[in-house]
Amino acid sequence: MRIALYGGAFNPPHVGHLMVVSYVLATADVDQVWLMPAHRHPFGKELVPFVDRVEMCTRLGAFFAKGVQTTTVECEVSGSGRTVDTLEHLRTKLPGHTFRLVIGSDILDEAPLWKDFDRVRQLAPLIVVPRGGHPHPQAPGPAMPAVSSTEVRARLASGKGAESLVPKAVLEYIRARGLYGVPPAP
Repeated sequence: MRIALYGGAFNPPHVGHLMVVSYVLATADVDQVWLMPAHRHPFGKELVPFVDRVEMCTRLGAFFAKGVQTTTVECEVSGSGRTVDTLEHLRTKLPGHTFRLVIGSDILDEAPLWKDFDRVRQLAPLIVVPRGGHPHPQAPGPAMPAVSSTEVRARLASGKGAESLVPKAVLEYIRARGLYGVPPAP
């Protein structure tokens, strides 16, 4: 089984993430895309609870008829949420699988901050997705929209709405749980 791992905070998942999954399924030689929410953010970003982000990713993945699932593997790995540790764990746990790691072109500039980035690339060769505003020679394709979870959270907290930025099923969950400053649904 050839798996593309798409990790991130997914705080919350948005239409940009949806488009990346579509792009990877359409262009990469993989059988599935696994959405992999971070259990802890390695750079200390504040996140809503893991269980909520897993459910939102599951709802985002349900948009696709097949080929997408959400994994909770990051909560199985001890440590501080480093990708290399997760990949080593998966390699041991699923020896018959091969992995690729999906990252945005904006993340390439952060590579020096990652623990053992060369080992990460060895364990899971990169699928670099071009992100708007972050051109990179390793990502020559059309850029994904420059939607960010930060922008989505700000819009939700201010009451401006995020209907054009968040898949309906995810937005319904946010409202039902009262996440990101949205008053909880009755």
